Amino acid sequence: MLENLEEIELIGLLNKAKEIKNDGYRVMQICATKIEDDYELLYTFGRGYDIRHIKTVISPGVHVPSVSDIFPAAFLYENEMHDLFGIAIDGINHDYKGGLYRTAVETPFA
Repeated sequence: MLENLEEIELIGLLNKAKEIKNDGYRVMQICATKIEDDYELLYTFGRGYDIRHIKTVISPGVHVPSVSDIFPAAFLYENEMHDLFGIAIDGINHDYKGGLYRTAVETPFA
């Protein structure tokens, strides 16, 4: 179990990201994991040696709002989630439209 893990509903993602940014954190990583028929999205933020995580679970086909306006570096992680899992991310600052990775199988982890 991760310390400092907060589970949120997707609708609260942008407000939570803004709150975390205002507290002086930076994005460290964003990842997706397929769990049964859904996807778990884990966002990790750091400030010095302090680390916070937020998690949300989405169903296939659900559109996720981009946090790249809040954390510009997030565009890489969001493009990765799209390319590898087929997760639709709306409003990515630099959207590679499925071309960040070259994979033998489209969305190999979907």
